[in-house]
Amino acid sequence: MDEFSRAGRGAPSGSRYADQRPYVVSDHLDDLHGPVSGQITLSKSLDWSGRARYDLTNPRRLASMYETVLREATTVDDLIQWLDGPTLVRLWPTLVLPPQVRQAWESKHQVLAHARQAAA
Repeated sequence: MDEFSRAGRGAPSGSRYADQRPYVVSDHLDDLHGPVSGQITLSKSLDWSGRARYDLTNPRRLASMYETVLREATTVDDLIQWLDGPTLVRLWPTLVLPPQVRQAWESKHQVLAHARQAAA
């Protein structure tokens, strides 16, 4: 059995795609003025799942859209178009995100780290 097949061991830090991928983070949460209600459809560059249409009045679909955009955005314009700053802060503690995304955003925006800690 090689060293990566042993129970409890994953790929070495820095060797996985998620560790190498550059995640986009907005400089200012106040710049984010995306939609907070209604029906939206993300572009295929952000959501190729076949479920790119989101009803933002449904709390789970709203959270799912935020998770998708945070993981898949390649430009700050993607973030500005689809995310809303106050909504991001509100949803942050419950979003299911790769640790690399969470760390990148929380290191730049302490309010997100505080929101998660307050909800814990």
